[in-house]
Amino acid sequence: MTLLPFIVLIGAMFLMTRSAKNKQRQAAQMRDQMQPGTGVRTIGGMYATVKEINDDCVLLEVAPGVHCIFAKNAIGAVLEDEEYNRIVHGIEADDSELPAVPDDASSLTEAEAPAEKKIDLGKETAEDKAGKSAEKSEEKDAKADEAGPAEAGDAKRDGKQGDTEAK
Repeated sequence: MTLLPFIVLIGAMFLMTRSAKNKQRQAAQMRDQMQPGTGVRTIGGMYATVKEINDDCVLLEVAPGVHCIFAKNAIGAVLEDEEYNRIVHGIEADDSELPAVPDDASSLTEAEAPAEKKIDLGKETAEDKAGKSAEKSEEKDAKADEAGPAEAGDAKRDGKQGDTEAK
C-alpha cells in the first residue's frame, strides 16, 4: 500500500519526460528541414530568410542586406513559401481556380426577376376588413347556389348562409 503512491509518481514522471522528448524530436526534425532560402520565424517572433546553416547556428537575412546569426534552437518555425510571402510581403496565393465572389449581393440575384407581390405588414384598416367579409359572403352564396335549393334551405335554417344573416 505504501509503494502505490511512489509507483504512480514514477509513472507520471515517465509520461511527462516521454512527451517532452517527442516535442524535442519534432523540433529537431523541423530545424533539419531548413535550407538556404527558406522562410523562418524565430522564437522572438522575427521573420527572416535562411542564408547559411552551420552546425549550431544559422545566418538569417532579416531585411535586404541585413544579416544576423541565430542559434538553431532559436528557430521557432520553418514556414512554407506561400505562408512566408503572405505574412512578410503581403502576397496572397493565386486562387484563379476559385470563382470570384462579388463584394455586394446585388449581382447574385437575377436582374430580370419577376416583380413579386409586395406584402404589407401594417395593420388592416376597416375598409380592408369590410372588403374581406364581403368576399367571404359572396363565396358562401356561390357555394349555396351550387349545392342546390334543398341544401341552401338547410343552410339558411341553420344560420350558415352568410355572416350578415347569422348576426
